[in-house]
Amino acid sequence: MQSIPVLLLVAVLSFILMHLLPGDPAVVIAGADATPAAVERIRRELGLDQSIWRQLLSWFLNLAQGKFGSSLVLNQTVLSAVGERLPVTLSLAALSLAITLPIGIALGILAAYFRSSWIDAGVMAIALIGVSAPSFWIAIVSVILFSVKLGWVPSAGYAPLLTAGPGAWFASLIQPAMVLSLFQIGFLARMTRSAMLDVLEQDFIRTARAKGVSEWRTVGKHGFRNALVAVVTVSGIILSLLIGGSVVVEQVFALPGIGRLVVQGIMARDYPLIQGTMLLFGFAFVLINVAVDIIYTLVDPRVRYD
Repeated sequence: MQSIPVLLLVAVLSFILMHLLPGDPAVVIAGADATPAAVERIRRELGLDQSIWRQLLSWFLNLAQGKFGSSLVLNQTVLSAVGERLPVTLSLAALSLAITLPIGIALGILAAYFRSSWIDAGVMAIALIGVSAPSFWIAIVSVILFSVKLGWVPSAGYAPLLTAGPGAWFASLIQPAMVLSLFQIGFLARMTRSAMLDVLEQDFIRTARAKGVSEWRTVGKHGFRNALVAVVTVSGIILSLLIGGSVVVEQVFALPGIGRLVVQGIMARDYPLIQGTMLLFGFAFVLINVAVDIIYTLVDPRVRYD
């Protein structure tokens, strides 16, 4: 039930923000040579001549019927446009998450276990670079190095898994997935290190060592298990960032995903497309948070008792 006010707020914000953008979608659709009468006719057909409150009411009435509207320039519904591009964004997010989780968690545990050593300093330096470097700049440098100079992977484009095969699919996504993961790996490593440092100083860790439990078992089972709630929380945030952050990466690598669709919608002042896509992003983030809450009950029995 707490998700409903969040989705309503996202719907209102997406509607208001789109109408704050400069430019007139009727002029964009009509073209530069259109007469004022033609522009006015298009504006009237799209309902843009109505007051903003009336447009907002129509937006909510359509949402209540499961209608997200139709794109002004793609000649298809918003759900259809998003559905066509969803596999690309989900593939990119899934591959990025598969890269981020093992590397980020392993680096965070190593940094915490070897606290104040050169390993800790090295991991934190890598994490700082990851969270500081702009993704678009890393993407451009990566294309120049791995695609243009070395020719290891394609510089742009997407190969569907079912038609092109796993090899071509993986080759088309591994470079953008690595670029997208770099920031998340740094973020996850820093959060995992912080959580593990708190746990490794607890009395039960000292007790386990005093009882002769191996270091691998002490850190891996007793330590990491108690830091897992924080790691799960950060992983949920990272998945949201991977989906939202795909806008820049998809644009650089010419991937036909939802992120690129949003950019095209903004450039064309396609209000229904942008509003519908942002609301669907809001749905996705709410679902991720619900999934994280469910995982809490699996990794920490105390949450179930509460």
